[in-house]
Amino acid sequence: MTTVRRTHHWRGVVAVALLAGAFGVLLKRPYVLLAACLGVGYAIYPRLLEPPAVELALDRRVSETNPSPGDEVSVEVAVTNEGEETLRDLRLVDGVPAMLAVSEGSARHAAVLRPGQTTTFAYAVTAEHGSHQFRAATAIARDVSGRTEVETTLESDTADIECRREIPDPPVAETSDPFPGQILTSGEGEGIEFARTREYRSGDSPNRIDWKQYARTGTLATVEYRQERTVSVVVCIDARPSAYRGIEGGPHAVSHGVAAAQELLEAVWEVDERAGLAAIGRDFCWVPPDRGTDHERRVREVLLTHPTLSPQPPENPESDYDRAAAQVRELRTGLDRETQLVIVSPLADEFVVESALELADAGRPVTVVSPDVSTTESPGSRIAAVERRNRLYALRRGGVSVVDWDTQDSLARALLGAKRRWSR
Repeated sequence: MTTVRRTHHWRGVVAVALLAGAFGVLLKRPYVLLAACLGVGYAIYPRLLEPPAVELALDRRVSETNPSPGDEVSVEVAVTNEGEETLRDLRLVDGVPAMLAVSEGSARHAAVLRPGQTTTFAYAVTAEHGSHQFRAATAIARDVSGRTEVETTLESDTADIECRREIPDPPVAETSDPFPGQILTSGEGEGIEFARTREYRSGDSPNRIDWKQYARTGTLATVEYRQERTVSVVVCIDARPSAYRGIEGGPHAVSHGVAAAQELLEAVWEVDERAGLAAIGRDFCWVPPDRGTDHERRVREVLLTHPTLSPQPPENPESDYDRAAAQVRELRTGLDRETQLVIVSPLADEFVVESALELADAGRPVTVVSPDVSTTESPGSRIAAVERRNRLYALRRGGVSVVDWDTQDSLARALLGAKRRWSR
């Protein structure tokens, strides 16, 4: 998109020139009148110039597309003047991803660019977990007089920065689905991971007999393995207005939720199981669970582009309880009987607690991953932190698995800690 506008840099010159001319005539001072004529010339000159013709091409390259959290990623930007006019006052602002901070250099640049010439600049950003997409760069070119400027956007096919942490295992409950899969359960039977040996029983399959023990002791024993079952998981992000809260200067809970959802979905797909996405907020977001390259690509695109998951908070900060309740009902309708639900929410109010407990009471396996964005900077924030802890306790007491995630630490570590507590 290109916009042409006036800067009004010469707005007061005409008035000054006319005033000086009047004084020159009244006082009969030729040099004052001559100065007034020069002022009028300066005021007229910018009006004779055409706006600069801006034809630019942008090439952006990043040093690493799959960094680890905290790594610095170098970004090099090259802008080429493909037009036939020299741009004597060109200013550039690169489209840094919204959730990444510039750690070195500057994403702004100024240059004089002749036809066919290229200007370059570089900066570095600090990687944060999640998928980060570069926005269009902005170019502003002014004419020689500075009276007119042309603003345009420059697109470039730059690879997204995919920054993920290693997830040990998907945070799912054991499934009663009889079909074999990749998720280990505590049940014993057919599988590939050793569980224990037991006394041989008549009818046990010969391929499960521990022949080494028989050769050593002369007694028969049967090997049991941990059973593996298939699962279907839906990750639901709480993106209601109340979830757009966070520590000052850092990402809000919805951004943490999008990043966590991406990591959780990747963990399920990594073991070749079915996973889907949902979100409640401005509109209901729903992608049914599935597997495969096309499905994974579609879910990643929804995470980046769906308006409900926008990094910008809604214009109306008031939560709409009826709308959210209707979206939860729609979510329940879309879930299969065996599909497990993982809700990612900061637990800013009672709505998610009530919904999760209702689903759990109906026999649905539910896990809540709660990014902790609470602070203790004011009495109000301290009260909010206590209320959140009470909601975590209510969920645990109601039989819902809870992952209390300190966002200053990795989600993987929070999951490992939660799984140790669940196994006690």
